[in-house]
Amino acid sequence: MDVFSICFVVFTLMSVCLAKVPKYELNDGREIPAIALGTYLGYDKNGVVKSINKQLRNVILQAIDVGYRHFDTASIYDTEEEIGEAIRMKIDEGAVRREDIFITTKLWNTHHRRNQVTKAVRESLTKFGLDFIDLYLMHWPIGLNEDYSYTDVDYLETWRGMEDAHQLGLVKSIGLSNFNKTQLERVITRGSVKPAALQIEIHPQIPQTELVRYAQSQGVVVMGYSPFGSLVMRYGVHFPGLDGPTLGDIAGKYGKTPAQVLLRWLVERNIIPIPKTVKYSRLKENINIFDFQLTQEDMQKINQFDDETRYTMPSFWQTHPYYPFERVDNPVPNPFRRS
Repeated sequence: MDVFSICFVVFTLMSVCLAKVPKYELNDGREIPAIALGTYLGYDKNGVVKSINKQLRNVILQAIDVGYRHFDTASIYDTEEEIGEAIRMKIDEGAVRREDIFITTKLWNTHHRRNQVTKAVRESLTKFGLDFIDLYLMHWPIGLNEDYSYTDVDYLETWRGMEDAHQLGLVKSIGLSNFNKTQLERVITRGSVKPAALQIEIHPQIPQTELVRYAQSQGVVVMGYSPFGSLVMRYGVHFPGLDGPTLGDIAGKYGKTPAQVLLRWLVERNIIPIPKTVKYSRLKENINIFDFQLTQEDMQKINQFDDETRYTMPSFWQTHPYYPFERVDNPVPNPFRRS
């Protein structure tokens, strides 16, 4: 077999193996891939879990080979550097161009003053080793000082800083994360730039129907993190909620897994799922969700799991005036607060 034939075979195999991922149009005219790979590695007694021996970089390299083009991170995750390294490696290989890749990252709470935002963006860009960020989200509406005490900074001031970064071309699109409906509406009404996206926790146990409906009615694309709910272990524990035969029965009809059904449930609602994994087999499984559709009956069965369960609920911040969620009687200790 000559060199041309070998190259043709390799190209053909790559085309077959690459998952075909559709895109949504943002309200600023740009396009965003319909699934993102989450890169938060977790939190333990030592703080944010960090990648060891370039593990995350290698996962991103594999993900690009499989077909992922959208990567979700945040400054607090401490993964921007390895994500950027992997992307630059693939660009250098000629496997992708920068414009093929979509990067979402987030502003942390300790940089909420307007004059801090652009500085934070530049710090993220330095870690990525790239010239721009595709989508920059305000991680929470909660402003904090460096010692993690509360500030009185209004998230509208922070949004002005986001608009500044957008105007400078450092970020192509801007949006919000972990905002409730009232807060989202306030930014839409009073901001100069409409949020392009809203990222929130969404799975069948907390479908966020009202908030999703409002955001989408305003042309705001919704992204859903923690899409597997109690299907996966959380904090080392298997929680109840998605047990029973329902998901397995639906998955069996389509030759899919329960995890794929949950991701497809989000896609059917025009929500971008953000599954996380460091396993190659899961990378392939999670992206292989665009070749089947759930029926309305399937959707209704899955909707019945709604029990308003949140798995990301930083109740240690619940006395902050801009805390976005319901209060609880026994808030958990603050893991960020420095003694």
